[in-house]
Amino acid sequence: MAVVRGRLQQLLAFASLIVIYTFFAIASPYFLTYDNFISILYSTVVIGTLAVGTTFVIISAGIDLSIGTGMALCAVMAGVFMVDADLPLIVGVPLTILFGGLMGLINGVTIALLKIPPFIATLAMMMVAEGLALVVSDSTPIYFNDVSGYTDISTGHVLPGVDIPNAVLILLAIAAVAGVLLTKSVLGRYTYSIGSNEEATALSGIDVRRWKIAIYAFAGLFIGLAGVLISARLGSAQPATGLGYELQAIAAVVIGGTSLSGGKGTITGTLIGALIIGVLNNGLQIMSIPQEWQSVILGCVILLAVYTDRVRKKETT
Repeated sequence: MAVVRGRLQQLLAFASLIVIYTFFAIASPYFLTYDNFISILYSTVVIGTLAVGTTFVIISAGIDLSIGTGMALCAVMAGVFMVDADLPLIVGVPLTILFGGLMGLINGVTIALLKIPPFIATLAMMMVAEGLALVVSDSTPIYFNDVSGYTDISTGHVLPGVDIPNAVLILLAIAAVAGVLLTKSVLGRYTYSIGSNEEATALSGIDVRRWKIAIYAFAGLFIGLAGVLISARLGSAQPATGLGYELQAIAAVVIGGTSLSGGKGTITGTLIGALIIGVLNNGLQIMSIPQEWQSVILGCVILLAVYTDRVRKKETT
């Protein structure tokens, strides 16, 4: 029954995506074009990458508010590694991703061992990451002009004759891997188990603290990757960026059917949720809706997503 309900939630999210896409296609003649479709996919990459990692955290009944500013800090660290330290691409990119994993590891230790609530622990990390990004970069952008091939990670086209940026392919690849890990691996099974009933999971002999740390560290890798993708897209590390991305990523996860109470969620649903956010952002911009009203509409969507999650929770209890 739970599986059927989960499928219905995914179908509902997908139907919402179709309705929103159709609305903008009718509202603007510039929306329904191939170039704009690719633009939507491309603009969804960063939010989607953050959301994929956050799915694991939220399924485990946790939360991570540090993913936006953490991404900005990872982008700055990419500049430190490959511009300041002049490390080659093949070394600098993995180090940046691992730095994101280190941030996740710290979050996990703070939550699992120090017993600080996830909201407070990751809020503190959000502020730390925001400050460190400005301190390390001296509050100035770091440009990757001399790092050969770096921007191609995001803007290049590895498939001949196909006008799909590499960043989109990377998102699809990591989503596929994350989906397999979530459904087929020990990490995925324990993620669901901890989110469904942490006490029962601990009583069954599973070291919940260790696996919580692993979940946050794993999710942190996606923060590092998002830092690489956004800095490769911009050609620079912008230390002041990042704020607001956490809300959009969490909204994408919840819109896709993952419960904020934990124990339920899928990567497919998260991708659908990320696309809904991407279509909304793109459609509102094409219709020349003022930025302040775009924020209002997105805030209402987030509120609706959380309310829907509460309704789903009541229906299952």
